[in-house]
Amino acid sequence: MTQKKQKILIIGGGGREHAIGWKVSQSPRAGEIFFAPGNGGTSEIGKNIDIKATDIPKLIEFAKKEKIDLTLALPDDPLALGIVDEFQKTGLRIWGPTKSASELEWSKAYAKNFMKKHGIPTAKYEIFTDFEKAKKYVETGAVPVVVKASGLALGKGVTVAQTKGEATEALHKIFVEKIFDNAGNEVVIEEYLSGIEISIHAISDGESWKIFPASQDHKRIFDGNVGPNTGGMGTIAPLPFVDQKMMTQIEEEIIKPAILGMKEEGRPFVGILYPGIMLTKEGPKVFEFNARFGDPETQTYMRLLDTDILDIVDASLDGKISSLEIKWKNLFACNIALASGGYPGIYEKGKIISGIGSPLEEYPLGGGGMDLSTPSRKRATPQEGNDIVIFHAGTKIENGNLVTNGGRVLGVSAVGNTLQEALEKAYKAIEKISFEGMQYRKDIGKSAR
Repeated sequence: MTQKKQKILIIGGGGREHAIGWKVSQSPRAGEIFFAPGNGGTSEIGKNIDIKATDIPKLIEFAKKEKIDLTLALPDDPLALGIVDEFQKTGLRIWGPTKSASELEWSKAYAKNFMKKHGIPTAKYEIFTDFEKAKKYVETGAVPVVVKASGLALGKGVTVAQTKGEATEALHKIFVEKIFDNAGNEVVIEEYLSGIEISIHAISDGESWKIFPASQDHKRIFDGNVGPNTGGMGTIAPLPFVDQKMMTQIEEEIIKPAILGMKEEGRPFVGILYPGIMLTKEGPKVFEFNARFGDPETQTYMRLLDTDILDIVDASLDGKISSLEIKWKNLFACNIALASGGYPGIYEKGKIISGIGSPLEEYPLGGGGMDLSTPSRKRATPQEGNDIVIFHAGTKIENGNLVTNGGRVLGVSAVGNTLQEALEKAYKAIEKISFEGMQYRKDIGKSAR
């Protein structure tokens, strides 16, 4: 019996959305794929729609008009605005947590209180809504200390203050200068956690869950983990230093109480729960919860995933996660972000990108580029030598050229039998790519090799 081809709408326009779309396109059940708004790479998989990810009424109108079978709500902003709730009200099938469930991400204050209530290990903290009270607290406390805007701030709302002066300055920017607008109405000040940072992803149907392999992002802009925080400069997965015993501990102490706690509070969590975890001397502790796939972690997961992603999404939506087996390739993957000059601060757009040929190209190391007009649709496997896939984050097609259109521009992903092999392939591929001001970290995965 032939399966019905599904019309799929993917919300978002970054590297995460490109990677998910790339994987969705490999499903025999995938029909037309739409991206809102998409980027230069997603246009090679499906059709980009000029609708912002946060314009929920227009997205609903489009989904109805096109008779979309499934919508994937991937970025944090539309989830925080309640896109899942609004789609569900109209009878449209959409995957992602509701507004109340995703509060674990869009309110750090809520997340900290939730963890305290449900016994999930995390840093000691206090919550403030007043600058003077917060200032007094840091002046009488220990350093280093972590200052966080409670709301969504594009991954830039966290300051690890080494001195009390830095902490006060961060508080002034949030409370007085309002650099994060309403996202900074509440501030969480917490103890500094020392250890190794990892990313854990679990897919849930509200009652059951399955955990993905551990991954590790590199947040700081410069080599050696220095400079300001970014949305993520590179990822590796799985992690050689995280064994099954540690994964079991994380599941029992963090994932299980989080999923069951959300259900208990009447906010069943359907989608991807992504805690950022610090492996401390006292054990794993959560420093933040996210209510969606991480970016760039997604790019490595999609390279390793050996199960139809639409089967996974359906199991999550239909309450069947417990009976689903998720298979992973016996490989290592990495993803290295190529960013615009000046990122994560002020940067220019519109720089011509050369060296990758098609906006989405899978090519053997040493293989040449391809003309934009003849994109590669080949579904290659690593065993065939096509180990490199380039995912787009901030790109667009302008006057026939592929140009930069964001802070993080491209994600160069590679797979290998060892982590070292995957990293060597990715860095060799990067040598072919260039655009004015291009910057990237040269030490991704170095501490894990």
